[in-house]
Amino acid sequence: MDPHTATASSTAQQQFRERFEALLPTIQREWPEVARQTLEATRGSLDDVAEVIAEQTGKTVSAVTLQLQDLLQVAGQQTHRLADVLEPLEQQLEDLLDELNANLRPRIEQPVRERPLLAIGLAGSVGVLLGLMLASGRRSG
Repeated sequence: MDPHTATASSTAQQQFRERFEALLPTIQREWPEVARQTLEATRGSLDDVAEVIAEQTGKTVSAVTLQLQDLLQVAGQQTHRLADVLEPLEQQLEDLLDELNANLRPRIEQPVRERPLLAIGLAGSVGVLLGLMLASGRRSG
């Protein structure tokens, strides 16, 4: 095996091991005859998973390995697409939180500074009410 192939194989092994738990349901859909416990016993080793699946399905280890690598690649692409979709939403959320912080903080701090005892009393009262509501919810549930 040449050094480039060995490095690519090592990288695939590592990526597979890192994403094994997330890939497990897909692997089970693809090969339902392989027990979950048997797959989990491989501890996410690409080679071991491929051998187990090949033994139980009659396919070659190399064919199963290629199929597992394809599943890994598809999962990686889906992760990247999801990250691309979430990034603008995350930025919008950060902007909203910054805006709320800038607008609400002065409105909240001013009355607290003017009447600290009243603020403490209100906060304590709200805490007691929430505690009572949660406690009664547990008893009736």
